Amino acid sequence: MDTNRRDFLKTSAAAAASLAIASNVHAGGNDLLKVGLIGCGGRGTGAASQALRADPNVKLWAMGDAFDDRLQQSLTTLQGEREIVGKIDVPAARRFVGFDAYRQVIGCCDVVLLCTPPHFRPIHLRAAVQAGKHVFAEKPVAVDAAGVRSVLETCLDARRRNLSVVSGLCLRHDNGFKDTVARIRDGAIGDIVALQANDLRGAIWAPRRREEGMTDMQLQMRNWYYYTWLSGDFNVEQHVHYLDVCAWLMGDRYPVRCWGLGGRQVRTGAEFGNIFDHFSIVYEFENGVKLFSNCRQQTGCANDMSGHVIGRRGTAELTERRRGLILRTAEGQRVYDGPTNNMYQTEHDALFASIRNSQPINNGEYMAKSTLLAIMARQAAYTGQVITWEQALTSRENLSPTEYTWEARPPVSEVARPGVTRFV
Repeated sequence: MDTNRRDFLKTSAAAAASLAIASNVHAGGNDLLKVGLIGCGGRGTGAASQALRADPNVKLWAMGDAFDDRLQQSLTTLQGEREIVGKIDVPAARRFVGFDAYRQVIGCCDVVLLCTPPHFRPIHLRAAVQAGKHVFAEKPVAVDAAGVRSVLETCLDARRRNLSVVSGLCLRHDNGFKDTVARIRDGAIGDIVALQANDLRGAIWAPRRREEGMTDMQLQMRNWYYYTWLSGDFNVEQHVHYLDVCAWLMGDRYPVRCWGLGGRQVRTGAEFGNIFDHFSIVYEFENGVKLFSNCRQQTGCANDMSGHVIGRRGTAELTERRRGLILRTAEGQRVYDGPTNNMYQTEHDALFASIRNSQPINNGEYMAKSTLLAIMARQAAYTGQVITWEQALTSRENLSPTEYTWEARPPVSEVARPGVTRFV
């Protein structure tokens, strides 16, 4: 990745518009779709498996990752799945390693799966769209406002080019969530008064220790989750799912301001980088509705992953548990008991169907804005200030390193101190 991310973010809309509109040569046909995986961790491996099950004439054609061992482990895992092993054609010549691996993958595929640490999503998305490729983009799609603005611009470009961009915000593809959200938006519990989003869980994975000869950049890339410049902090990397559900419930409208708190009580060692382990944020919408957001990653505590809605005529609970989608009113209780689906598979089914049917899907606006919804909470907690939507969107914060090499110095990763850390 020899081109600096800052250069990507400076590309103007006018320059993008001047590029030729890509034709969808696979639309309406049955010709082979070559799939490229960029980012070969657990989620990337799962996405590749689902992509190969989504269409009868697809092949995993190329793979790319910063680290060779992760690529090889991913390939071995996929080759062990009997249902898809015949759809894997990734010889050594199409296995790319390093910061610039994404370029080679994009260059030889029709559809790309973007599953690297979130920091790289704006760069990779722009490169894929400019090359005329359809995209599956894992959540979140940025770690700072500069990245969000880049993604919004790129997705407008994708629309002009008739390319699909499907988001990994998978709850929007769950049958039960779709049914329940639709009923709430149709007035089943009356006008929404307040919302709550919880993501309370234990530790995710233990940090990897420094090995002999490992540079700071290699160490941080191996432990990307624990560094804000790579993950956005854990409320951005994971809690974005239920924050997105709340925005969806509000008709894809977003709050005008937020405030709150966060910190580190358990993950206090240097091995945990600079991210927090808890956040509690209040968002306020223009119509006065408040969203109360709580997320925590502390082992040994009570866990809860859920969304809650208070309406003028009832309440709702939204969870991924069986029979966990509930509407309550004075007339009684309704529990979703309809058909279930694998939401991870469904999002890939939708992507490939859109390519074949010449009906591009573009999730760009909500995937970018829901990412910003989480970023503004981090900004509020890190600084201790009230942050408006406009401030968050126009923030000058850019968490990029000066260059992408293993010898480069990573961005400064100090732990934020509310009241001391300044909003940029």
